[in-house]
Amino acid sequence: MRVLVTGATGFTGGHLASGLARRGHQVRALVRDRSRAAALEAAGIELAPGDLTDVSSLRAAAQGVEVVYNIAAIYREAGLPDDRYFAVNARAVRSVIEAAGAGGARRVVHCSTVGVHGDVGGTESSGNGARPAANEDAPLKPGDVYQRSKVEGESIARQASADVGIEVVIARPSGIYGPGDRRLLKLFRGVARRRFVILGSGEIYYHLTYIDDLVEGFRLCGEAPAAAGRTYILAGREVTTLNTLVERIAREAGVAPPSMHLPVWPVWLAGAACEAVCAPFGLEPPLYRRRVDFFTKSRAFDISRAQRELGFAPRFDLKQGIARTLAWYRQEGWL
Repeated sequence: MRVLVTGATGFTGGHLASGLARRGHQVRALVRDRSRAAALEAAGIELAPGDLTDVSSLRAAAQGVEVVYNIAAIYREAGLPDDRYFAVNARAVRSVIEAAGAGGARRVVHCSTVGVHGDVGGTESSGNGARPAANEDAPLKPGDVYQRSKVEGESIARQASADVGIEVVIARPSGIYGPGDRRLLKLFRGVARRRFVILGSGEIYYHLTYIDDLVEGFRLCGEAPAAAGRTYILAGREVTTLNTLVERIAREAGVAPPSMHLPVWPVWLAGAACEAVCAPFGLEPPLYRRRVDFFTKSRAFDISRAQRELGFAPRFDLKQGIARTLAWYRQEGWL
């Protein structure tokens, strides 16, 4: 098929664009900075200069494609006003869908996040043992501006779908990792260098998604007929506590697992103070409250809807994914 991928110079969008190209699709990538897209060009991907907030560039990029994968987003950046998050992660979603409709596309896959559910607690018991507590129908409880903008983006996507008359599928990935990722580098590097300290008990649940599995989940969202108008959580097949996750990283790295635990609230207050001092000057705080949230908010999700309706079947277990990610960090000289 002819497809458009936004956010293709980023970690997730880049893997998706390359993965679709390897499958034989004709892939076009919307890019703001052509100098960062050399790998995409080398993979035979057509580059379309533009930006989510530039409607004319969106319309040009979407012309003649069948499916648009909207992966671009502002994640979390220091010093940005709240409105910038909503401009890109919410209001621009309508522009993407309208451009897709004008260009003749039949479907838009919009990437959201499981973060829209906030802290979902742990697991529930069933006849087959423990199972994740949260599915796509769990309450929406966003906890920061990024998550709030993603909730609004989903709402805008659904309304725009009805207004434009085009299929929209919303994907909510859990924590994404794999070769190329830098968001979890501090976790992997801290454990591998035996410098990682756990705040709190470490018994909160954490649910990762290996990048190759996520790419396949996105593809299924774009191609499965039953997906039209639906929302799917895309996550790995294993849910662990944070303690278990860091133990597995340590095992693959060949080091002893972290043993030091510190109380949460003093560090959280220190993060709040850092943000208050740095934010007015647009500086990157050395410590964020959201980094403390990593140790306090559970993420455990039920992927059975995607398995049942899409045929989503994650192939990589944590052992494989962690080993591949560590190998890439070593290759890049980051460990």
